[in-house]
Amino acid sequence: MAERAVSGVVAAARAADPATEVHDLLGSKVTTGELTQLTSPSLFGDRSVVVIRSAQDLAKDVIAEIVAYAKQPSEDTVMVLAHPGGVKGKALVDGVKKAGAKVITISKVTKAGERLEFIKGEFKRAGRNIAGDAAQALLDAVGNDLRELAAACSQLVFDSEEKTISATAVARYHKGRAEVTGFNVADSAVEGRLAEALEQLRWALGTGVAPVLLVSALAGGLRSLAKVGSAPRNLRGGQLASHVGMPPWKVDRVRRQLNGWGPEGLSRAIQAVASADEQVKGGGADPAYALEHTVQVIVANRTGR
Repeated sequence: MAERAVSGVVAAARAADPATEVHDLLGSKVTTGELTQLTSPSLFGDRSVVVIRSAQDLAKDVIAEIVAYAKQPSEDTVMVLAHPGGVKGKALVDGVKKAGAKVITISKVTKAGERLEFIKGEFKRAGRNIAGDAAQALLDAVGNDLRELAAACSQLVFDSEEKTISATAVARYHKGRAEVTGFNVADSAVEGRLAEALEQLRWALGTGVAPVLLVSALAGGLRSLAKVGSAPRNLRGGQLASHVGMPPWKVDRVRRQLNGWGPEGLSRAIQAVASADEQVKGGGADPAYALEHTVQVIVANRTGR
């Protein structure tokens, strides 16, 4: 995202003047006096952009030059300083801020809700939309890396003609990713989608996912149902999330998954997972069979059959 911010400045400069020259420098390599040379007015009125990455590594003398330049910048030169935050190079940051530099702050994306907004933003940038369940499916399939998410969004935009990308379109490209299959199996099972859960389970086993991890995912899904289902009815929003120890987005998801579950069915499903856990850890001869049987028991007990 920081790279995009830098690229956006460069693109804007080149949009105003396609002949704009770009100097891309590394902070530790910039020498005293080099900045003066790069920012000196051109006799021909040529425009330029000077990008300095890892600006925290600039030498003190160079920092002094930049701060002085920031107070009286050239009209023909745009300077971009990429700083990762932190105390190193703070004199530079404080100095250019005081001089009136424009600051673009990139906050670290750490929450699932923020990643979902990132995905939606990717499609808006491309003039498209994505359905809420499709965005969640894409996040579940691809994972948390923003570069991979951006690439996946770009692929969907390029290959899909839908104005609003659907969960079906996401599934065509990302169904069965091994790194998240355990959670997909658990979600499908607790939501009563037997055929899908068994298909994902077989994919996971076929791609080398350890049976113990699949049991863990199933157990985690059922524990979440039990926690939210047994919580006091008067708790809502943040209070409920705090009580059960889950982020609000997950509480909302689990509450939807609780539809069709009762205490007795949930208890039998948890017992089935406990039995499967014993079997995949050496108590049974066929871990795959034990897992398939457990998924069938979970789905059956969701509706009390």
